[in-house]
Amino acid sequence: MEPIQVRGTPGHYRCYPGVLTDLPRFLNEGRFQKVFIITGYRSWEAAKEYFPDLSEFQHAYSTYTGECSDTEIARQAELARIHSADLVIGVGGGKVLDVAKAVANELGIDTALIPTLASTCAATTPLSVKYTDDGKFNTYTIFPRSTYLVLVEPNILLNSPGAYLKAGIGDTLAKWYEARALIDKLPSTSIPVRLAYEAAKNCRDTLIRDGEKAVEDHQKGYLSEAFIRVIETNLLTGGMVGGLGDRYGRIAGAHSIHNGLTNVSEAHSFLHGEKVAYGILVQLVLEGEWEEIRGLFTFYKQVGLPFSLETIGIESERIEAVGEVIAEHATKEGESIHFPEPVTKKDVLEAILGLEALSVTLS
Repeated sequence: MEPIQVRGTPGHYRCYPGVLTDLPRFLNEGRFQKVFIITGYRSWEAAKEYFPDLSEFQHAYSTYTGECSDTEIARQAELARIHSADLVIGVGGGKVLDVAKAVANELGIDTALIPTLASTCAATTPLSVKYTDDGKFNTYTIFPRSTYLVLVEPNILLNSPGAYLKAGIGDTLAKWYEARALIDKLPSTSIPVRLAYEAAKNCRDTLIRDGEKAVEDHQKGYLSEAFIRVIETNLLTGGMVGGLGDRYGRIAGAHSIHNGLTNVSEAHSFLHGEKVAYGILVQLVLEGEWEEIRGLFTFYKQVGLPFSLETIGIESERIEAVGEVIAEHATKEGESIHFPEPVTKKDVLEAILGLEALSVTLS
C-alpha cells in the first residue's frame, strides 16, 4: 500500500437542536475575529432563524452564484481577502460548503461549515468537487487540512426538501460499494484503511435499516432517532470513509457514472446523490453482483431513488445513445472508475444496457 494522509473528522463536530446559539462561543474559543460567511439565497432562508447575533465579530456575508467553479472560488476568495477574513463560514448545501472550503484553502485560513441539507458529506470531508460554470463535472481537489468546525442543526435539515435527504442516502450508500471495490483487492490494509472500510459498511447498514423510516419521519416533520442517525451517517460517517482511507475510501465506479451523467441534459434536474445512486447499480453490474442489485431495487423503490435511465427521464429510444455519452465520459483518462481490471467504454455501455433490461423485469 502507498502511504495515505489521514484526516478522519473535522476538528470539532456538534449536532443537536439549538447548536447554532453556541456559535459565538466556538468562534471565541478559536480566537476568530473577522468571519466571512458564504451562503446561498435558499440556504440563508433555511438557516437565518437559527443564526445567532454575531455583532461582537467583524463579519460579512456573500451569496454564491450556484456553482462550485474556479470562477466562483476566485471571486469569493477576493471578497474574503478584502474583508481580511481569518475564518470562512459556509452555510448551505454541498456546493456552498465546497466553495467555502476552497476559499479558505486559497487564503490559508480555517473553515466552519453549517449544512442546510444532508445530501452529501461535504460538511466533513476535506475536499471540494469542482464543476464548470455551466454545471459539468470538472475535477475535485483534496485539501491539506480538515475543516475546523462543523455545526449541524437538525431542525434545519428536518425542514429541508425531501429530495435532498433521499439524494444524501444515495450518495452515502455509495461509500460502501466504492470503498469495497477499492479495498477488497488490496494484499493488506493499514489500520486507517480498515477503519474506513468499517465506516463504509456502517453507512450501508444504517441506511438500509433506517433510511425508509427517516424519509417517512422527515415527511411528517418528526425529529426521530432514525432521522438523526441517517443525517449523521450522510454528513459525518460518510465523510470519515474518505477521511480515514484517503484514496482507498473515496470514489470508484458509482461516481464515475455520476460524472458521465452530468453530460446528459435530461439528468441536470437530478441531484448529485440521485445520479450516484444510479451509478452504484451500474458499478454492481460491472462487478457481476446481480443479487445485490435485486436487493437494492427494493430499497431504492422504498426510498425513492432512480434505478434506471428511464427513471431519470430518458426516453426509451434515446437510452443507448445516452448510455454511450455516459460511458465515454465515465472512462475518459483521469476518471475514477477503478477496478482490478481496466474498464472500457464498451464495458460500461453493456452494463448500462444490462441494468436497463433488468429494471424492466423487476419494475
